[in-house]
Amino acid sequence: MKKLSFGLMACAILIATPSYSQNFLKQLGNAAKNAAKNSVERNVTNKVDEGVNKAFDANSYKSNNEKQIPEKNKEQVDKQTANGWQCPQCGNSGITGKFCPECGTKKPEASSSANTWTCEKCNHTGNTGNFCDECGAKKGTRNITGQYSKSDFVPGDVIIFADNFEGEQLGEFPSKWDLIRGVSEIVKFDGRTTFDFQDVDTRVAPLMKDPHNYLTSEFTIEFDFFAGDNSTIGPDLYSRSNYILQFFSEEDGHICDFEWHTGDSKKISCYYVSTSDNSVRSDAELDALLNDGTWNHLAISFNKRAFKAYINGIRVINIPNMKAPTYLELESRLWGDHGVNYISDIRIAKGAVPLYDRLTTDGKIITYAITFEVGKATLKPEADVEINRIKKLMDDDASLKFEVQGHCDNTGSAATNDKLSQQRAEAIVARLVELGINKNRLTAVGKGSNVPIADNTTDEGRAKNRRVEFIKK
Repeated sequence: MKKLSFGLMACAILIATPSYSQNFLKQLGNAAKNAAKNSVERNVTNKVDEGVNKAFDANSYKSNNEKQIPEKNKEQVDKQTANGWQCPQCGNSGITGKFCPECGTKKPEASSSANTWTCEKCNHTGNTGNFCDECGAKKGTRNITGQYSKSDFVPGDVIIFADNFEGEQLGEFPSKWDLIRGVSEIVKFDGRTTFDFQDVDTRVAPLMKDPHNYLTSEFTIEFDFFAGDNSTIGPDLYSRSNYILQFFSEEDGHICDFEWHTGDSKKISCYYVSTSDNSVRSDAELDALLNDGTWNHLAISFNKRAFKAYINGIRVINIPNMKAPTYLELESRLWGDHGVNYISDIRIAKGAVPLYDRLTTDGKIITYAITFEVGKATLKPEADVEINRIKKLMDDDASLKFEVQGHCDNTGSAATNDKLSQQRAEAIVARLVELGINKNRLTAVGKGSNVPIADNTTDEGRAKNRRVEFIKK
């Protein structure tokens, strides 16, 4: 009520005294004008102060901590768009230069996510899943191809026993093996049909016509084994498995144990019974050789008296003088309930004849040591051992030219086998060219299953028909 009375009084004064009212309005207008002017000046001053403070803070931030980003702004570091980048300091977006035009902050380097990783096989960076975006390798898989290029392992030529477990019934014991003790069966694991050792202590042996006398004075053994880790069986679980190859002689009994551990306790040991001589490779060294959470390759050679063992192409055991074994047994032990023991692609063969001798005698080289992923034209790393032997042969004789033939067994359709054998032959040629052999010295030919050299109705015969031939031109 007081406000209303004052307003009515002012109106009455203005009406009653015109000259005074004009003077009052003039003063009122000047006051409003001055107030507006002061308001603008204050706003300008505040804006200038704000800009100076931002510039000062940005320059001080850059000079003292240029390569760091405040913790609260780290999520904005990688906000790259087609229209530019966003400033982590003031939020200005759409910037195309190296410095923010609003506050002067330098464009931050893209921060790598804590969840990204670099592939150890092909060096591709920025992977976020469990497999490399570039080559498909599992996280943690090392590039072991170079190891095989330096390996002195020479695969045997004549197959004594071979089993890739394809065609076996899942959940059953494999048909080409004998169970000595424990529990094991055929399973599908990591894309392969494999032999799964499921008991704490399981021992098996290959079924042979003469079970105690099939290893010759020169032989090789090869197979893949899985090295478990916590990513395989679950986090924070106890994971330790060990594999043992036991060698026996029909005449002398137990000769040698070759044992290796995977999981959270890695080591290799070889116990030679005859002399109680041990050869041990330390945990750290084995850790550098194994690919955890994926497949690894074991190779053993025996040459009259010398015993050598290799893991992923690196020799780990060398016994120069050992009695000749005549048969073997494979044992697997699980420590705790969470171990993982799988083996795949087993091959036992007689010792190798020098390549040059085979070439001069037969005019061609037949080899089973150049192997591929099942159903694919992807060379396995261990194939590099034989490929490098072929390369050396061609380096020593510059006039030597080969037709590289790929051969399959009769499993699958003729059309599939023809295509696959051609692709495999081309993969071998490509690898030799990559190693420095002139492409004009090589021709790739796929023969499919059209030229068998053994009976395709038996496992051994099919194993012999899956081969690579280098025909001298």
